[in-house]
Formats: sequence, structure tokens, C-alpha cells
Amino acid sequence: MAAYIIRRSISAVAVMAMVGIFVFLLLRLAPGDPAAMIAGRSATEEMIAGIREQLGLNDPLPVQFIHWARDLLGGDFGTSIFAGRPVLELISQRLEPTLSLSILTMIVSVTVGVSFGVLAAWRTGGLVDRILTAFATVGFSVPVFVVGFFLIYVFAVSAHWVPVQGYQPIDHGFGPWLVHLILPTVTLSIPYVAFIARIARASMLEVLSEDYMRTAAAKGASSYAMLFHHALKNAGVPILTVIGLSFAGLIGGVVITETVFNIPGVGRMVVDAINNRDYPIIQGVLILVSGLYVLINLAVDLSYTLVDPRIRY
Repeated sequence: MAAYIIRRSISAVAVMAMVGIFVFLLLRLAPGDPAAMIAGRSATEEMIAGIREQLGLNDPLPVQFIHWARDLLGGDFGTSIFAGRPVLELISQRLEPTLSLSILTMIVSVTVGVSFGVLAAWRTGGLVDRILTAFATVGFSVPVFVVGFFLIYVFAVSAHWVPVQGYQPIDHGFGPWLVHLILPTVTLSIPYVAFIARIARASMLEVLSEDYMRTAAAKGASSYAMLFHHALKNAGVPILTVIGLSFAGLIGGVVITETVFNIPGVGRMVVDAINNRDYPIIQGVLILVSGLYVLINLAVDLSYTLVDPRIRY
């Protein structure tokens, strides 16, 4: 296990180095003058020259990369062009809404998705199975923003059960925090519930058809023991894999959902940074998200041994 972690850590460093090069070149090799794009059409030559100096664009490309990588390794992700504040500080201020939405979404997605998948596999061909198939088709087909606007109209505008938009920090009270996150969480959870449920159903069906499951049934094992002690544990590797992929895929969904529900999170900040061509913020978020993605993949790979002791690294 230690050797495997070392190998994966080395590969993670290589991946992050490639990501860093890509993110660095994203600004420098984009068509046109980045400083002019950031300054806008009405900018003067002096303003453009000041932005070029601030970004270090007057230095040779290798020198720019060395300075940028050195600052990055030192924890300096740059300074926002428009806010004039450190990028890491701006990200930390927007982190709570994004983490709250992401964690709640994964809790709902994993709990509901795995439960639906297990029940559908246990009663294959039955009502629950048919409902899951229909739900999965709709969940994959309908875009997130369409679901969000529909839920806002039904539950916020028409029924007035929950707020239309916005976010309340958790230190203002657990109730207001949860109420503001109900619709965004449901909106973002739907495709992941469908995805996880489909994979869980397929994995459970494969395990339930094994000989040892028929032997357990012949020995009088209860339905609970067969499903959760034998079948679910042996079907856990594919389910864990898809959960890890879903967590990584939350990044794109969070950007759309925060925009629809006007949540001041990291995703909304990225959208604003793209509109304003605030490249330091875009670069900083890309680096952090890539690092998180690598860590999630490593954690998922290591978790395989918990559900299947036969796996050795």
C-alpha cells in the first residue's frame, strides 16, 4: 500500500505539473493581447501597459513561467485584476456556499442513488425498477438549468415554500442555511442520483446472479443480509468508482446551479471572472480544482481495499 501511495503521489505531481503548464499557457498563448482583452475596448495604451506590467507579460515566456510557478508553490495564486485582492483570499470567501452545496448534493445523491439501485435490482422488472428506469432517462436528458427554473417556479414562485434564490451562511442558523439549499441541492442531485442508481442496479444484478448468492438464499439468509452484507459489499467497487466520478463532475454542475440560484460561491465567481476576463482567478480555481480531482481519485482507489479485501496494491 505504501509503495502504491508513493507511485500515485509521483503521478499526481506529474499531472499537476501538466495542468500548471496548461493553465499558464491558457493566458499567454490565447489569441490577441491578453492585457488588451482584460482592459477592454475603451482602454488607453497606458492602461494596457500597466496591466502587462502587473501580469509580467513583458518578460520572456520561460521567465514568466518560472516566476508564476515559484509564486504558486509559495501559496501565491496571484491578484485579481478587478478586485485587486489576492485570489486565494477571494476563493476562501466564496468556499462555504460551494462546499455546502457540494456536500449536501453528494449525501443526497449517494443515499438516494444507492438505495434506488439496490431496490431496483432486488425487484428487477417490478414497479420500482420501471420507475428508476424512467427517472434515469429523464435525469440524464433534462439540463440542470431547466430543472432549476422548473423547481423555482413550482416550489418558490407558486407555492412560496422556499426562497427563490440566495444563500444564508450556516452561522446565521441551521434552518435558514438548509432552506436556501433545498432547491439547489435537489436540482444538482437529480442527474447524479440517476447515474449512481443505474450503476448500483447493474452491479447488484451481476452480484445477485452469482452462485454464492443462491447458496446464501438456500441456507435461509434473510433478504437484508443478502442485499447489504453479501451483495452490496461485493458490488461496492463499481459504485465507489462512479461516486468518485460524480464528485469530480460536480464542478460543472455547481457553476450552473450557483448561477441559476444566485449563490455567491466559487462557481459563480468563476462565471464573473470569465465575463470580466479576470485570468488570475480562473487560473487559481483551475489549479485548486485539478488538485482536488487528483486527491478524490486517489481516495477512491485506496477505498477499494475497504470493500474488497482481495484487492492488493
